[in-house]
Amino acid sequence: MTQTPPLPAPPASRDALFQFLNALEIRHDTRDHEPVFTVEEGEAIKLDMPGGHTKNLFLKDKKGALILISALQSTRIALNQLHHRLGCGRLSFGKADLLEQKLGVTPGSVTAFALLNDPARDVRFILDEALMAHEIVNFHPLKNDATTAIRSADLLKFVQALGRAPEIVKLDG
Repeated sequence: MTQTPPLPAPPASRDALFQFLNALEIRHDTRDHEPVFTVEEGEAIKLDMPGGHTKNLFLKDKKGALILISALQSTRIALNQLHHRLGCGRLSFGKADLLEQKLGVTPGSVTAFALLNDPARDVRFILDEALMAHEIVNFHPLKNDATTAIRSADLLKFVQALGRAPEIVKLDG
């Protein structure tokens, strides 16, 4: 088994992310493109990249707990009901300054890879069951001007290398 490499100092760069993935022996394929800020804006890019494409939500509950959700782009998430499923307080979107402080990314660039910037594990991470049904999953590599594809099994390996236990939840419905 591969030894867990040291974490880069936050906020990690794209190169630091790729070095971390390489050290974990995680194969990745990245395609550069124009910056995209919504799922809809990225539709043309997705035609050339197989696998599950993501939407990523940075949320805060009424008690101040922070949550990052990585879901299949087509998953319908009822934000007003999600707190019941996750066992937390009512949820709202986290503010941009808090996102940058905790995960080192800006709105439009939210990604599971940003967990690299949360060594204190202040942000709870939720993976959509529907996303994990895909062999390949696609995320921004810390900025929204590229998309990186990795195997879903390797996403779990990445999460575990950060000292986290994957939390896979059925989010649709």
